[in-house]
Amino acid sequence: MPEQRTAEAPAQAPVVRAQAARPGDTAGTKLGMFVGGLIVALVVGFTLGKVLGPAESPTQGATTGAPAASTDAMGMGGAHVHAPGASAGSEVGGLAVSSGGYTLAPAATVFDAPGPQQLTFVVNGADGKPVTDFAVVHDKPLHLVVVRRDMTGYQHLHPTMAADGVWTVRADLATAGPWRAYADFTAVAAGGTQTAIALGTDLTVAGDYRPQPLPAAAREASADGLTVGYEGTPVIGASQPMLFTVKQGGATATLEPYLGSFGHLVVLRELDLAYVHVHPEPALVNGGVKFWLAAPSPGRYRMFFDYSVGGKVRTAQYTLEVK
Repeated sequence: MPEQRTAEAPAQAPVVRAQAARPGDTAGTKLGMFVGGLIVALVVGFTLGKVLGPAESPTQGATTGAPAASTDAMGMGGAHVHAPGASAGSEVGGLAVSSGGYTLAPAATVFDAPGPQQLTFVVNGADGKPVTDFAVVHDKPLHLVVVRRDMTGYQHLHPTMAADGVWTVRADLATAGPWRAYADFTAVAAGGTQTAIALGTDLTVAGDYRPQPLPAAAREASADGLTVGYEGTPVIGASQPMLFTVKQGGATATLEPYLGSFGHLVVLRELDLAYVHVHPEPALVNGGVKFWLAAPSPGRYRMFFDYSVGGKVRTAQYTLEVK
């Protein structure tokens, strides 16, 4: 799973040292004047940067709520490293069954008819043996996302692992056609190094496949009397703040912690179904959930925002266009 963005420490003006000039040394005098001017320029620039601050964002001047309790390995000081194919920021994952020394090996990928299916798989390491040591990230050692190729039927599931490394979970492959499954996990190597990665595999359900057109882009989604809107616009190659707020009866709804945070965001790219899973900041911002997202490329995306209100987990879905 992708890394949680942490605040950067304030920049410090660099220290510049120059050899003292000897009396009558014209070159040394000039060098001293140049260095002195450089130091003044650096101090002025640093001061202006502190005064002017960053560009405005959807959460500028916002107030924050209490952070959600979490037992994530990332919050415990572990070495949490993204391997090739990992999903964080503008990186995408889920395009391959094997990456970074890990391979997703499903027991079956073809199913005779639509309906609930038992999904069984292992994650093999570089030695070809099933991995059994995973870090708990957002309360689970592995998150499995399942979606049909037209980005309908989204499910965020949590398989269970047996002692031999075999994972099982029940998924509702309710309609015929091609599906995609993403295993999002953080493996722990023998030396303790953690590698966050997302691997993907195709699933096929026999029957008549009728793909649904992608809905038009919108900033609000409504269900069960709740309206979920978001602020912020992703750009290519640079992380931007995204604030998701749930409204109920015109007022901001009270969000409940779900899987160690107040919300989860999965973003899939149209055509190749590249996968990005973005972690939120731990504290609410004006009652909303703040993420940092960078678009991997131009194109259309489908965003899935999982949240909990009144003891029930729901998913708000959006189409996003990045130009």
